[in-house]
Amino acid sequence: MPTSSKSHIFTSQMIQMNSKMIDIIKSRRAVYPPRYNSEEITREELETILEAANWAPTHRRTEPWRFKVFRGNAKISLGAFLAEKYGQTTEKYSEFKQKKIIEKARRSACVIAICMQRDPEASVPEWEEVAATAMAVQNMWLMAHSMGIGGYWSSPSYIAFLHEHIQMNEGEICLGFFYMGKYDGEPEEGVRKSGISEKTTWY
Repeated sequence: MPTSSKSHIFTSQMIQMNSKMIDIIKSRRAVYPPRYNSEEITREELETILEAANWAPTHRRTEPWRFKVFRGNAKISLGAFLAEKYGQTTEKYSEFKQKKIIEKARRSACVIAICMQRDPEASVPEWEEVAATAMAVQNMWLMAHSMGIGGYWSSPSYIAFLHEHIQMNEGEICLGFFYMGKYDGEPEEGVRKSGISEKTTWY
């Protein structure tokens, strides 16, 4: 096959891939536990999602993201613990909200604690470690969405007490919980308050 033909095929394939990628990015949504059905997320599916997370950009290759996966009875226990911590620490207690915390964990196929392991040598600023972890979550979220799995990132104040429920390493902090589940129907249509041209300055 002539080189020009190969180049044309490659360019066409790249255009198709780029189109698919932007569609995945633009159609990703936060999908909340009330929409989740009872279908299981398999261990293999979770490993695929987490593998995508592991390829996030990382300055100096510190790879600070850490994930704690709660399934089955473990997620029920986590929900009960978080509800208890909410009741102990909030200044505006709501019985409805406390029950909702338990229900979120129950409705989810799994809950993943999003954690960041600070580089002990502090070779990069802490904000870069947080940013890298957030990019890992974005990878995870996009992969999950492409597999028909919904999720959303929740970061209530009581994430600071996770170390009382499970063992965590020195310098490791929790940045939130990623609730996940399969769901029926399509994600809601997205919206942005303004286009990218209004947020970009060209020089």
